[in-house]
Amino acid sequence: SARLQYPSKVHNYRISAKLPLVRSTITTSRRMSSAPSKRVKTVTAAAGIVVKEVPTTPIEGQKTGTSGLRKKAAIFSSGNYLANWVQALFYALPSDEVKGSSMVLGGDGRWFNKEAAQIIIKLAAGNGVGKVYVGQNGYLATPAASAVIRARKAYGGFIMSASHNPGGPDEDWGIKFNYSSGEPAPEKITDKIYGFTQTVELLKMADIPDVDLTTCGVHKFGDFEVEVIDPVSDYLNLAKKVFDFDLIRSLLTRPDFKLKFDAMHAITGAYAKSILVEALGADPLCCVNDVPKEDFAGGHPDPNLTYAKELVKTMFSEEAPDFGAASDGDGDRNMILGNNFFVTPSDSVAIIAANAQSCIPYFSGDGGIKGLARSMPTAAALDRVASSLGVECFETPTGWKFFGNLMDAGRLSICGEESFGTGSDHIREKDGPWAVLAWLSILAYRNKDVPIGGEKVTVEKITRGHWAQYGRNFFSRYDYEACESEPCNEMMQHLRTIAYSSKKGDKYGPYELDFADDFEYIDPIDGSVSRNQGLRFVFTDGSRFIFRLSGTGSSGATVRMYIEQYESDASKQNLDAQEALGPLIEVALDTSKLKEFTGRDSPSVIT
Repeated sequence: SARLQYPSKVHNYRISAKLPLVRSTITTSRRMSSAPSKRVKTVTAAAGIVVKEVPTTPIEGQKTGTSGLRKKAAIFSSGNYLANWVQALFYALPSDEVKGSSMVLGGDGRWFNKEAAQIIIKLAAGNGVGKVYVGQNGYLATPAASAVIRARKAYGGFIMSASHNPGGPDEDWGIKFNYSSGEPAPEKITDKIYGFTQTVELLKMADIPDVDLTTCGVHKFGDFEVEVIDPVSDYLNLAKKVFDFDLIRSLLTRPDFKLKFDAMHAITGAYAKSILVEALGADPLCCVNDVPKEDFAGGHPDPNLTYAKELVKTMFSEEAPDFGAASDGDGDRNMILGNNFFVTPSDSVAIIAANAQSCIPYFSGDGGIKGLARSMPTAAALDRVASSLGVECFETPTGWKFFGNLMDAGRLSICGEESFGTGSDHIREKDGPWAVLAWLSILAYRNKDVPIGGEKVTVEKITRGHWAQYGRNFFSRYDYEACESEPCNEMMQHLRTIAYSSKKGDKYGPYELDFADDFEYIDPIDGSVSRNQGLRFVFTDGSRFIFRLSGTGSSGATVRMYIEQYESDASKQNLDAQEALGPLIEVALDTSKLKEFTGRDSPSVIT
């Protein structure tokens, strides 16, 4: 089996009662302070295992962002940094619910995951958890973790990942907790976790040996149990219920259809061959960079036009395959390409939604499509599909957790973010492989009556046909990565001042302002309010620019500038996006004074 070719070692990582200082690149404010001079206390848990109460002290800066807690791996792997956060999480959860519960654990295969898994298992046992399901070798793609939580009715799960960020001893690491529905913990819980990180004094560590995660099977320690599971099977079983695998297989086995999937040396390498090759019959050579590496082979596992350059080069060559796709570090993001053609994430989710009922069994029949949703910075292409389908369309802050409430309330089926995240209510995370299978379903359906050697319906034809029907939302995002935080905050305050003092009718170059604000979201399900979610300037023709500081990095600040302009005239829809958006980009940069504040002449990434 392809899944067994990724061996890993069991590491004997140990918690210390005395915390060493973190050296080298870590600032004084992030250093670990020594624990109080208390002895380790031994107690017996209800599960019949010995638990050691290890003294610790609070550590600054353990507040989670939009996608969990992310820092440099050197910080997480030092002293009790990880253990403190995990223990704080257990303090934040109701103890009567945790006792005897089952939880899920896995991650994207990056450096420190193996050691971290052993720490989390011991803390779970020490805090009364009855059973932990762990992906073999510590592997679980983020969407697969959500699927396992739901399939096995677990109380929740730990996901060890820094998503699309680089991995390795000098790079990034992260962790987050997902609830029983499979969705990321809401702010009310992450705020509690942060509160306990400021007061934690004891770590409840089970005195059990490290668990061999290389082989599937059950390990018992008193009444506590660890089951090492196949990281692919639960997700694959769910995918077979969502999609018509026979339909997709009819496309992938055509001699005149070529596919290329780039796993970017990340976690979907453990899934690609099992799904695309073994289950769907694709050529084994269609999968590249499909062996997960702890450092992603030195690459940046972010599936965009900049970092997925190997795939981009292949797809924009004379002998390009018909379809290309890539996924990120933890498998929740995706990029879709056709032969010499790029599909923006905003267009991708809109096209999937427009075709889902006819091409994907999960959305046909009585259930249909309940509603659609996008993050605020995502282009409004999805809104027009929702209007055509006669369903609700929600605009939420960035962060997948905001979609979960809508899904649980039965008001949302398909959603997406411009940051290459797409998914549906089959789980409660964005799902890279799902988006790939959705596009393959559309292509298979559109080509089912095309004879071998005939003129195929391509990714480009499908996209241009969508523009002809709904209009085109020209969209681009400029990322300025690893900027100094203080100047970025000053720039945002500058923009905030302009937005608050602006009025309808103000002129910004050739554009007339409709409104400007700092986006605020009131959850229609629970009434919770999320403020300061992005500064947006919206003009009377529907054009807009938006500025946000990203919360998905581990250090510094990433400024994100979003530019969108709608075009209904088919004769103008074939312009290059940068050309079409040029005047608006100039207005946005001039208004923000980004160069003056950050010193950056150009973005790190353009999508």
